[in-house]
Amino acid sequence: MTWWTKALKSLISSEEGERLDIFRVFPGTRRFLAARHHYAYLRTAGDILFILVVVSGLFGPRDPGRNVAVFLTWGLLWPSIVLSWFFLGRMWCGICPFPGLGVFLQRKGWTLNLPVPRFLKKYGVYTSVFLLALIIWTEIVAGLDKSPLETSYLVLSIVAGSAILAVFFPGQAWCRHLCPLGRITGAAATLSITEFRPDHNKCRGCETFACKSGIDGNRGCPVYLGAYNVQNNLHCLVCGHCLPACDRDSPQLLIRNPYSELVRNKGRYITCSYIVPFLIGSQLARFLRSKPIYAQVESLSGFPDALAFSLLLVICFLMVMGIIRIGTHLFGITEDPMFGKFSPLVPIMIPLAFTGELVYRMGYFAHGIGNFIPTIGRQIGLDIFVKLAFVIPDFPVQILSAFFMLNGALAGCYIFWRFCLEDFEGLIPFRNFIGINLLIVLLLLFYLGVIF
Repeated sequence: MTWWTKALKSLISSEEGERLDIFRVFPGTRRFLAARHHYAYLRTAGDILFILVVVSGLFGPRDPGRNVAVFLTWGLLWPSIVLSWFFLGRMWCGICPFPGLGVFLQRKGWTLNLPVPRFLKKYGVYTSVFLLALIIWTEIVAGLDKSPLETSYLVLSIVAGSAILAVFFPGQAWCRHLCPLGRITGAAATLSITEFRPDHNKCRGCETFACKSGIDGNRGCPVYLGAYNVQNNLHCLVCGHCLPACDRDSPQLLIRNPYSELVRNKGRYITCSYIVPFLIGSQLARFLRSKPIYAQVESLSGFPDALAFSLLLVICFLMVMGIIRIGTHLFGITEDPMFGKFSPLVPIMIPLAFTGELVYRMGYFAHGIGNFIPTIGRQIGLDIFVKLAFVIPDFPVQILSAFFMLNGALAGCYIFWRFCLEDFEGLIPFRNFIGINLLIVLLLLFYLGVIF
């Protein structure tokens, strides 16, 4: 079997053993990730972009039509990260510039190296989801995606949070427990076609656990995992720190069926249980806010925009929670003697949730890319660039969005069908099977209604 046929088989097979190891087929990939200076180059590029956004936002024009900071952040960087979820998992987190200041302070010895407190480990997930909700709400209500200055403040606040935790705790405690962007990226990475996993046969007998603690001057895992502990895509940053530390050649970068992790874990991830319903609800609310009916209702009610959008956000969130509750009732099984309680509708809706975020960010990109070069020209005083402006029509973007959302709905149906054919075979009545599929279709129709 050739490497590419095995790669295709890895993508479509539901068998755990049928996965292509990229490190074995392309050894240069492993060498690249293991060489820390290569990551340094990538992080330097990210740092330059980060500095450009901050400096331009703080000291450049306040008009978003004359300042590239807004589109660089919301139109290029964030959509690129969202797109990377489906292919690279959390690899973006490995080169993220946000923890850079904290890492610098730690290398200078300006850290207390306190043990991470239990409350942070226990309640960090709730805090990070709240911070994510706050960012999305503020983005819309305060117009962050139209304000260079406030965009810079948001970026600097995340850097400050990461640096403060780095002063108190070792490694990247912010990335592991509190980062809202890392939290949504980890949840989305459960859909990735790649996964970073150990070969446990090679890990047997290891007594150093150098992949976690580090060895010979090489840093260990910055989020306290180590390759041998990686069981899912939620927390591993794919940062490569464990590669030079492991003398057993255990780490693997595998191509897989993108839905295998969701099928295997059946909604046991608490991160996804909170993020998914909020994300879907917020997307429906964000799409609706751009429609004429929102302005009409806002005008009739007399509510300020902040209150009107907040109410819309709550209504959409409760609607999604209602769909999940109905679907869970139809599923009829929420606890298993082997792995405890689970939420079966959450993994079914994950493809729609993160495809919806991709579609929303793609719309922002499509509306702004035609004015990007002219904005650069206006900011640096070269008005000749203004002639390069162009407009992407709404209709092809809407058609592409509908195609993506249809694929998200089909993926949700596929995951549900896998449940019915494997672990829960014969346990779900046919009418309930039809009912859950109709709920997926209903959610798809909601998306199409607000997109068009």
